[in-house]
Amino acid sequence: MIWNIERPVNDVNTIRSYAPNSAERRKLLEELAAMRKATVEIPLIIDGKEVRTGNVVDVRCPDDHDVLLARAHVAGEPELRRAVDSALAVHDDWARMDWYHRVAVFQKAATLLAGPRRTRNIAAIMLNQSKNPYEAEIDLAELVDFWNFNAYFTRQIYEMQPNQYPGETNRFDWRPLEGFVLAITPFNFYSIAGNLPTAPAMVGNVALWKPARSVILSNYEIYKVLLEAGLPPGVVNFVPFPSKEAPVLIDHPALAGIHFTGSYETLVQIWKRVGSNLEKYRNFPRIVGETGGKDFIFMHPSGDVRGTALNLLRGAFEYQGQKCSACSRAYIPESRWPEVERILKEEVPKVPMGRVDECTNTMGAIIDEPAFANVVKYLEYARSNPRDYTFVVGGESDGSKGWFVRPTVIRTNDPHGKLISEEIFGPVLTVYVYPDGKFEETLKLCDATSPFGLTGAVFARDTRAVTRAEDALRWSAGNFYINDKPTGAIVARQPFGGARRSGTNDKAGSVLNMLRWLSPRNIKENAVLPDDWRRPFMG
Repeated sequence: MIWNIERPVNDVNTIRSYAPNSAERRKLLEELAAMRKATVEIPLIIDGKEVRTGNVVDVRCPDDHDVLLARAHVAGEPELRRAVDSALAVHDDWARMDWYHRVAVFQKAATLLAGPRRTRNIAAIMLNQSKNPYEAEIDLAELVDFWNFNAYFTRQIYEMQPNQYPGETNRFDWRPLEGFVLAITPFNFYSIAGNLPTAPAMVGNVALWKPARSVILSNYEIYKVLLEAGLPPGVVNFVPFPSKEAPVLIDHPALAGIHFTGSYETLVQIWKRVGSNLEKYRNFPRIVGETGGKDFIFMHPSGDVRGTALNLLRGAFEYQGQKCSACSRAYIPESRWPEVERILKEEVPKVPMGRVDECTNTMGAIIDEPAFANVVKYLEYARSNPRDYTFVVGGESDGSKGWFVRPTVIRTNDPHGKLISEEIFGPVLTVYVYPDGKFEETLKLCDATSPFGLTGAVFARDTRAVTRAEDALRWSAGNFYINDKPTGAIVARQPFGGARRSGTNDKAGSVLNMLRWLSPRNIKENAVLPDDWRRPFMG
C-alpha cells in the first residue's frame, strides 16, 4: 500500500496571539486559574495502566513556589523492570505494524494538540515551565511540527531503497532497533520532551520516558494526548525516576538506544556506563545526545547597531536564558559598543518580569531552586572580581516568592574568563569588546573560548565579513545564523544540533535523526538459479 503524506506546513506559522480581550485569551486565563488552584496526582503509566508507588515528588510553579501544581509518583527498580518487560513484550507487534498505521497515531496526536487540547497544554507549559504565552505557543507548535514532519520523514525513509539489477530484486527492510530506547528529556522544552520518546516509537521502537522532575506535569499532559490518539499500551511507558535508579536501565542487556537532552556531564556519565557494559548488550546501543552550549553573537563593525542590540536582548533573555541555544556571550567592536551599550541600558530595564499567567510579563522565573542558586553564584562571582567584570545593567535576584533573576549584561576584560566560557543557563549575557582592527583574531578567540559548539550568529552588512566569519566559525556552531539571534530553530527549516561538547549533532527536526532509530536489513532475491558451479573462465 502506498499512503501519501504531503509535506506539512509548520504549525509555528499559525500560533495564537492571545491578544487582550480576545476569546482565546479569556479561555486561557480560565484554564490557568483552574490549573493553578488544583494539585494533580500523576501516576506512572506502565503497559497502559496507572501505577502509584507512594514515593512522590512535588512539582511546583517556578514563579510562585508556594503553588503546588502536582504530586508525581516516581519509579523504583521494580517498576522500571516491569516497564522494560512491558515494552519488550509489545516490541515485535509494534515493529511489524505497517508504518502508516504507526505514524497515524502521532499525526492524530498532532491534530489533537494543535486543536482541542491546545489551551490546556499551553496553560501547563506556562505554569510548570514559567513561559509567557508566546514562548508556550512556539514550544507547543514545535511538538506539533515534530510529530507531523517525523511522519513525513518516515515515509521518505521507507521509500529509500537500493538499486536493482536484471535477474535480482533488492530491498531494504527498515527495522527498528532490537530492544528498548531510553528517552531522558529536559525541563526547558516541552517539544523536546515530547519528541525524544516518540521519534524512535514512530519508526517501530519501544521506549521508556524519563521526564525531568521539575516539569512532570506538562510532560504528563503530552502523554495524555498520546493515549487519546491511540498509542498502544507499552509502546511508550511514562516512568519518572530518580537518577540513582538509571543503572537498572543502562545496564539492561536489551538497551538498544538512548535519546538524551541534558547536561554534558550527565551524558558523559551515561556514555561511560554504556561503554563499560558493551559485552552485556545484545547490540551496540545508539546514543543520540544534545547537551548544552555557550552560544555567541559576533558583531562586525559593519553590523546594524540596533538590530544587533535587540537580538542580543531577545537571544539572551527570552525564557530567562534557559535555552541551550541562548546567547550568553557577545563580541562587539569598540567603535559600536557605546551605541550597543546605550540601547541595552535603555531597553533591558523595560523587560517586564513576574507571574506568566498575568499575560503581561515577558520573563518568568528560573525553573527551580538549584538552577536559581547556580545563576546567582555566577553573579556573585562577577561582583567579587570587579577588575574583570563590570555590570552594565541588571544583576538583581529574588528567590523569596519565585526564582527570579533580572536580565543582566556584564562586560568582561578577560576573553577566557569564567562567565564568558562556562554555561550559566540563565539570563546573563557577557560581552567582550574587541578592537575593530582585530576582527580576524577575535574570530579565532571566539572559536577557541568555549568547549561547546551548538549555536552562534554573526551580524554584518559586509558580505566579505560574513563569509569570513562563516568560515572561521565553521566548527563553533551546528546551527549558525547570519543577522539573526542564535535561538528559535524551526523543525525542518533549521534542523537542530551541535557538536563538540554540545552533543552528537543528529539534527532533531530532520530525516537524519529518524534514521538513527532504524537498523536496515538488505534483502536480495535471485531470479535465476545456476545449473553449474563452474565459472565461464574455466572453459
